[in-house]
Amino acid sequence: MSELPKVDRQETLSFATRLVSSGNFDSLFREGMTLVEETATYLDGLGREESRDLDRSIALAYSTESMRLTTRLMQLASWLLLQRAVNEGEMSPDQAHSEKNKVRLERNSGKLEVPSWNKLPDNLKNLISRSVRLQDRIIHMDNMLVKERMSEPLTANDNPIAAQLSQLNAVFGK
Repeated sequence: MSELPKVDRQETLSFATRLVSSGNFDSLFREGMTLVEETATYLDGLGREESRDLDRSIALAYSTESMRLTTRLMQLASWLLLQRAVNEGEMSPDQAHSEKNKVRLERNSGKLEVPSWNKLPDNLKNLISRSVRLQDRIIHMDNMLVKERMSEPLTANDNPIAAQLSQLNAVFGK
């Protein structure tokens, strides 16, 4: 029977960090960038044609939702690019964390459906739905990274008061 390797308790496994540096992240990155390209192609081509045939109130909803879609995708692409820069060693995790504060990942509302949702072109609704699903996955991954970052053990070089506060939090909770 083989013996399990001894693990130094100071060396914790970082699930979220490993996840965002794995093939899963590469797949998510490609999916996000492909969605950005598909959306740009749609909005510059077929989307323009489809929007011309809409009633005025539906055209306004189309414009609003297409702006929300492009804003959402640009924020998601920014997050993906930051994470890729960390994975490729172009940026430290601390630098990326600082830059990430400029990226807004939160959803503006809990509902996709606007009053005229059913009258919007199916192609636009499909892109919006896909972008929201991608956003939910990225928010989940980002939340895992933030939680992991906040629970990182302090080293001997850290502030001794912070170390004491961390120990108190561990014992009594937040």
